[in-house]
Amino acid sequence: MLPHLSETPGLRQFDLIAFDWDGTLFDSTAIITRSIQNAVVDVGGAKPSQRDASYVIGMALAQALAHAAPDVPVEKYPQLGERYRHHYALHQNDISLFDGVLALLADLKSRQHFVTVATGKSRHGLNEALQAVELQGLFDGSRTADETAGKPHPLMLHELMREFDVPPERTLMIGDTTHDLQMAVNAGCASVGVSYGAHESDAFHALKPRFIAHSVSELHDWLLINA
Repeated sequence: MLPHLSETPGLRQFDLIAFDWDGTLFDSTAIITRSIQNAVVDVGGAKPSQRDASYVIGMALAQALAHAAPDVPVEKYPQLGERYRHHYALHQNDISLFDGVLALLADLKSRQHFVTVATGKSRHGLNEALQAVELQGLFDGSRTADETAGKPHPLMLHELMREFDVPPERTLMIGDTTHDLQMAVNAGCASVGVSYGAHESDAFHALKPRFIAHSVSELHDWLLINA
């Protein structure tokens, strides 16, 4: 019997692959969580739990901080954002790509996929991260939350699909949060979840990802066969 297409190595099913950044490619989840907690305390709010602080990773900054700090008044949001950036900046050089990410991206590029980033970070923050880990040139395109709609709104995926003239059925979103996977659903795209980032993978199943990877190595192997 002939193998199913998705089980046949080498047959490309997705032309455009969009990666979330924090918690998917970049090992920053713990520092983001602590930075959110410290920022809320700095402006007089109750310290959010680790679960609540990590849940908002992937959202646009203002939306995330408002969700994590419901007792902080709106007029303090600018200060809250400033304190978050302060705490994150103290440790941004302590974080790095997950092991195996560079090899994964190089293999996808060699197979002629469009490799992109769809992130809740700001444009300034993403550009700094790309410079810090010398990734310029590996990504064909990117969208950040401050230049389009934040997750789970599908606009950043729609914009990337238009930019590279790729339809939803040929687009794959990869992320570590339900916000990433819900954005893929909203955009009509397939998705893959990774369990080593911000959200527990049990929450992924309702959003029907094609696969849940528990390591970069598992993600790499799956993509070489199925992407």
